[in-house]
Amino acid sequence: MENASTIQPIQPSEQQESHSDVTSSLGQNEQQKALSGVIARIRESLDIDAIFKITVTEVRQLLKTDRVGVFRFYPDLAWEGEFIYEDVGAEWDSALAAKLRDHCFNQEFAGLYQQGRIKAIADIYQGNASDCYIQILERFQVRANITAPLIKGKDLWGLLCIHQCSSSREWEASEIEFVQLIAEHLGVALQQADYLEQVKLQSAQLAQAKAREKAAQWQKSIAITIEKIRQFLDLESIFRTSTAELRQMLNADRVAIYRFNPDWSGEFVFESVAEGWISLMEQQLQRPELKENVSECSAKDLAKPPLADTYLQDTEGDSFGRCEVYRVCNDIYSAGFSDCYIKTLEIYQARAYVIIAIYHGQKLWGLLAVYQNAGSRDWEKDEVYFLTQVSTQLGVALQQAESLKQVQVQAQKLAKAAERERKAAQRQKALSATVEKIRQSLDIATIFATSTEEVRRLLEVDRVTIYRFQADWSGEFVAESLAPGWTPVKEIVPAMSTMVTELYRSAGVAAADDYLQQTQDGNFSSGKTFVIKDIYNTDYSIPYIALLELMEARAYIVVPIFQGEKLWGLLAAYQNIKPRDWQEDEVDLLMQIGTQLGVGLQQAELLEQTQHQKEEITQTLKELQHTQSQLIQSEKMAGLGQLVAGVAHEINNPISFIYGNITYVNEHTENLFKLLGLYQKEYPKATGEIQKQSAAVDLDFISDDLPKILASMKMGADRISQLVLSLRSFSRLDEAGMKPVDLHEGIDSTLLILQHRLQPETNSFAIEVVKQYGELPPIVCYAAQMNQVFMNVLNNAIDALENSATSGKIIDNPKIWIRTEVIEGDTILIWIADNGCGIPEMTRSRIFEPFFTTKQPGQGTGLGLSISYQIIVEKHGGNIKCVSEPGNGCEFWIEIPMKRIVS
Repeated sequence: MENASTIQPIQPSEQQESHSDVTSSLGQNEQQKALSGVIARIRESLDIDAIFKITVTEVRQLLKTDRVGVFRFYPDLAWEGEFIYEDVGAEWDSALAAKLRDHCFNQEFAGLYQQGRIKAIADIYQGNASDCYIQILERFQVRANITAPLIKGKDLWGLLCIHQCSSSREWEASEIEFVQLIAEHLGVALQQADYLEQVKLQSAQLAQAKAREKAAQWQKSIAITIEKIRQFLDLESIFRTSTAELRQMLNADRVAIYRFNPDWSGEFVFESVAEGWISLMEQQLQRPELKENVSECSAKDLAKPPLADTYLQDTEGDSFGRCEVYRVCNDIYSAGFSDCYIKTLEIYQARAYVIIAIYHGQKLWGLLAVYQNAGSRDWEKDEVYFLTQVSTQLGVALQQAESLKQVQVQAQKLAKAAERERKAAQRQKALSATVEKIRQSLDIATIFATSTEEVRRLLEVDRVTIYRFQADWSGEFVAESLAPGWTPVKEIVPAMSTMVTELYRSAGVAAADDYLQQTQDGNFSSGKTFVIKDIYNTDYSIPYIALLELMEARAYIVVPIFQGEKLWGLLAAYQNIKPRDWQEDEVDLLMQIGTQLGVGLQQAELLEQTQHQKEEITQTLKELQHTQSQLIQSEKMAGLGQLVAGVAHEINNPISFIYGNITYVNEHTENLFKLLGLYQKEYPKATGEIQKQSAAVDLDFISDDLPKILASMKMGADRISQLVLSLRSFSRLDEAGMKPVDLHEGIDSTLLILQHRLQPETNSFAIEVVKQYGELPPIVCYAAQMNQVFMNVLNNAIDALENSATSGKIIDNPKIWIRTEVIEGDTILIWIADNGCGIPEMTRSRIFEPFFTTKQPGQGTGLGLSISYQIIVEKHGGNIKCVSEPGNGCEFWIEIPMKRIVS
C-alpha cells in the first residue's frame, strides 16, 4: 500500500490555504471550536508543562486515539530520548520515562523531521518501515500513528506522537493537518517558553545581583556592628553599641536585651528606644510583674537548643544556622498568642518583633529583641539573619567578658597573692623590726605602745589592745592603739560593765565579764587562739554579741601572752567596719608578736628586779654617803669648833694680858717722856756722851713714834679681841640646840672670818660686799649650822669671782650681795648673789649631790653645798635653790621658816 506511510512538509503558506479545506473536511463546528480552544490555551499559557499536559489530553479526546505523547530528544546523545508527557487509555501501557534509541532514526527520519515533515502510518505492518522502527512501535503496542516534529526555533526539539493501538487506522487529511497545526503551535509555545526562561533567568540574575548587593550591604553592616562590638570588653559598652546600631540599621522603634534569671524570670538590662516610646527598663522597675509575665508566657521554651522555628521551615532554612533559635512576628494580633503574652506586648507597645536567643555557650543567657511599635512589619530574612549574627557575636562577647572576668579574677587573685607575699615580706621585716624594738626597750609601757601601734599598722586593723590578767583572773586593758574615729576602750569599759550586767541579768546567766574569772583563763592557758571572721556568724550568745558591738568589733583575733609558763594576758586585733577573712600569715604574725611580748615581759621583769636592786643599792649608797658626810662634817665641825674655841681661848688669855697692860705701858711711857722733858729743861746742856747717845737712838723720833706704836698695839689687840669673839660666836659650842639667834650676827661673823679673802693685803682683787639687811626677828635655828651654810655659800661666791678673774673674764667691780627679808609672813629669805662666771645647767642640777665638785683635785671635797642642803632642808625644814646662767653670776635663795615644829 503506497499510502500506508506518507510524509508531508509543514509550510506556513499551505497551512493558511488549507485551513478552509480542513474545516470543511471536518464538517463540524464543534471540532473547529475544539481546535480553536486547544490552540487558544496553548497561546494563553506560559507554563510549558501545563501546555503539554492539556494538549495531549485534549488531542487524544478529539482524535479518539489510544495514546498521545510528547517525545523529547537528547541531541547530545545521538537522538536518544524519552516520553515526557502522555495521555493514554487505561487498557494500554504507559510510555513515560521510557528511554528510546532508534539506530535507524538518523538515516530514515532525522533529516525529514528537521525539515518539518510529518509522518502518518495507517498500519505499521503494511508500510515500508524498517524492522528496528517496527520493533520500537510494537514495544508501545502501536499499530498506527502520526508523528509530527516539534521545532523550537531551527532545532528539532522532539516529536508529537499520535498512537492507535487497538487496530490499524486510515488517517484523514484533516486529522493529519490538525496534528500538524498542533505541533506548529507547540513549537511556538516551546520558543515562547525558551524566551520566557531567558527572561526569567535574566530576572533571576538581576535579582541575584541585587540580592548579592543587598547581602553585601548586610554583610558590611554586620561586619561594622561586629567590629564595634569587638572594640569593647565591658558588657555595658557592648550592649549600648549593639542596641543603638541595630535600631538605626533596622529603622526599628526599640531594640532591647533581656537577661534570664535561674528561675526563668528576667529583666531588661539594656535598650535603645526611639523618641515618643516608653522605656521598658523604667517600666519593669515600676511594674515587677513584667519580669514574671515574660518568662512565663514567651521565653521558657527557648532554653533547650536546638529548636526549630516555623520560620525556618517556611524558608527552608535559608542562610540561618540550624541550631539558632528565634521568633519572627509580623503582627502580634494575627500570631495566635495567648492573652497574657499579648497584654505584655501591649505594655511594651510592640506590634511586630523579632526575638533572637542569646546563648552563652550551650546555656540560654537571654534574648535580643527588636520591636516595631508603630504598626505591623514584614521582617525580611536578611534582617533576621543579620540579627542572628549579632546575637552570636553577643554570645561570643559574653564568653569573652566571662573569660576576661576570669582572667581579671585570676589576675586579681595573683595580685592579691603577690600583695599577700609582699605584705608577708613586709610584715616579716616589720616583725623583725618590732621584735628588735621590743628587745631594745626595757620599759614595759614603751614595749606595749610600740607593739600595739606596729600591729595595727601591719594588719591594717581598727583597734589593737593588750589585756592583763590579775591574780583572780579579772583584768584590765593596759595598752591600746586605735585608728581615728573610734572610741577608746577605756571609755567603753564603764558602759560595758553596766550594759552587760543588765543584759545577762535579763537572760538569767552570769555576766560575760566574769567569764574569764569563772573559767580561770577561758582556755587561753593552753595556747588557744581565737580567730573570728564575723561575730554574727558564730554561736555567740546575744549578750556577748552586744558586748562586742559595744566594742565596735565585727571581726577579731585574740592570742595569749605568756610570761614564762604563766598566762599573763591577751593580745587582740579588731576589725570594726566589716567582716574580715583573716589570713594564716596574719594570725601567725599576731602570735609571734604575742610570743615576743612574753619575752619582753620577762626582760622587763628582770629589768624591774635589777632596777629595784639598783635602787636599793643606790639608796643604801646614798645613805652611806649621807652618813659618811654627816660623820665627816660632824667630826669636822666638832674639831673645827674645838680648834676655834681652843685657839680663841688661847689667844684670849695673852691678848687680855696685853690689852690690859697697854694702858699702863702707855701711862708709864708718857711719864717717862715727861721726866725726860723735865731733865732737858732743867739741864739744857747735856754732856757729850748723852748727846751722842741721844743722836744715836734718835730720841725725837722715839718720842714721836712710840705713842703711835702703843696706839697700833691697842688697835690690834682690839681686833684680835673682836676676832676671838667672832670665832666664839661662829663655833657656838655653848649653843648646840635650837635657840633664837640673830642671823645678821652670824652673817657678819662669817664675813669677818673671810675678811682676808675679801680684802687681801695686796689689794689686787678686792671684793665689795653689799649688805641689804631687812628687819628680822630672832630666828629659832641651829646657829652654828646656819653659820656653816653662810660660810659654804660665801666661800663658793668668792671662788666664783676669783675663777672669773683667773679665766680672763674682766669684772669691773666684783661684788657679793647679801639681802635678808621676811616673805609670805612666816618665812625668812637670805639672798646671796655674785656677779661671777655663773654655773652651767648640767652642773647646776648636781651641785647639791654629795662629793660632787667642779674644783681642781685638792681644792674641794664636794660636801659643802650637800651639807648646806641637808642643814636647810632636813634640819630646818626650809629650801635652798640655785639660780644661775653662765656669764650672768649666781644666786642662792635660802628660805627657812620663822618657827619650826620639832617632831
